[in-house]
Amino acid sequence: MDHALHGLAANPSLPPDLVDRLILVADPDLADELADRADLTHDQATTLATRIESSAQRLARHGMLTAADVDPVTRPAAALALLGEGSGPAAWARLFAKDPDVSRRETLAGCPGLPRDVVETLAADPDPRVVAELAFGATPEVAAALATHPHAEVRRAVAANEATPPTVLAGLLAGKGIPPVQRCPVREREEAAFVPAPQCPRPNSDSPAGASCDGSRESATHGIQRAALHNPATPASAVAGFAEHPSEPLRRAVAARRGLPAAVYARLAVDPAPGVRADLAENPSIDDAVIEILAEDRGHDVRRCLAHNPRVPLDVLVRIVGRTRIGPTSLPRIAVASPTEVEELARSPLPTVRMLIARRRDLPAEIRDALATDPDAAVVMSVAAHPGLSEARLRAMVDRHGVRVMAGVAANPDATGQLLEELSRHRPPARKALREIARHPHATPRALLACLADEKARCTAAGHPALPAQALAELLDHDDWQVVEAAAAHPSLPAAVMAQLLHRT
Repeated sequence: MDHALHGLAANPSLPPDLVDRLILVADPDLADELADRADLTHDQATTLATRIESSAQRLARHGMLTAADVDPVTRPAAALALLGEGSGPAAWARLFAKDPDVSRRETLAGCPGLPRDVVETLAADPDPRVVAELAFGATPEVAAALATHPHAEVRRAVAANEATPPTVLAGLLAGKGIPPVQRCPVREREEAAFVPAPQCPRPNSDSPAGASCDGSRESATHGIQRAALHNPATPASAVAGFAEHPSEPLRRAVAARRGLPAAVYARLAVDPAPGVRADLAENPSIDDAVIEILAEDRGHDVRRCLAHNPRVPLDVLVRIVGRTRIGPTSLPRIAVASPTEVEELARSPLPTVRMLIARRRDLPAEIRDALATDPDAAVVMSVAAHPGLSEARLRAMVDRHGVRVMAGVAANPDATGQLLEELSRHRPPARKALREIARHPHATPRALLACLADEKARCTAAGHPALPAQALAELLDHDDWQVVEAAAAHPSLPAAVMAQLLHRT
């Protein structure tokens, strides 16, 4: 792969004649880059689709191809792409519904607005992959009809479809009112019953991870049930009955479901599996009693997940962050704290609490400035990127806390070019700060040249509009392909250099 050409394909300043030349040498990967160009002419788009048919899907999505440009017999992929955008004629859909290539029928089944007769043909397709694809986006009427399909994958698709009628979803979940599954992926891949690895004596089995089939089709049934449990259209009354199911994945699906009776959540709060309790902890539907139980839970990730619950009471959240590693993140409950709560949190004796409120970017000026002078470097680092901080205050942060806050200061939208340049010259290099400088709109050419010395900042700096043109030529021969692509995609790359890159092919 020539990464310089890939960069050129994305370069908005690439002249039309060089676009033409790139189209003539494009491989499928390069064609995808070219298909995303906003300046492609209709002639260029049709030429590209003719040379590399796989690019037709992107071109169709961008409105660069029409039905008049495509012959469905000679260019089926392009025709299917247009059908996928809802812009192909019904005659094409009828043609592909009987195509001997199952992959084409499967692609067609995922297209919107298909004629009724085509839907009926696809629903009766002998290959379950085609029917399952149809079932994912089927209308309520079609989904209800496919719920009795003998293949488990089709039923799983119906169970995942939010348009499926609630009564049908409840039936799939309980396995009542519909005939048993007759076919499943496991039994189709294996000639005889087996058990999952590591006990499985067939190391080359291509069955799904964790799948097993002893004749009862347990894995297939669980797949259908899990899809239905995750489907918000499934009645809550049907979901609630799975809170004590032996399968942990199914109980986790119940734990994440909103709108269940309080008693169900209370049962799951003492579930033996930490994963179930962690999923429950993030559920906004749990009540204060369950929140209190989970706040004392020492299971892996439970309290951290509870901290991300938007309904967790503020006093509980403060208690959690005081003894749980949350990390530098924005919490939903902090984001909606009232002005009075913001003031209280900013005065908290716990640095971890002040750090969380400092991450908000809509703080009143007096609170923002007070946090900027906080004695704890983590708090200052969190507030450093807040807009509105003066240059003098940003410099004071760096003077007091040094490299620990430089990345935050460099990310501040009001940081001046001069300040960024000074931060870029720090010795030893503040590498996290360099990565912020490399993407900052105020970064100066000198600051960006310093960023080129950092392995992770270099790629971002290579695409910055202020990077000097002379540096781009050197980056085109860099060992890192990402740097080469970024340099080749730079709008300031001279046209003569672009032409030279094409001559190398």
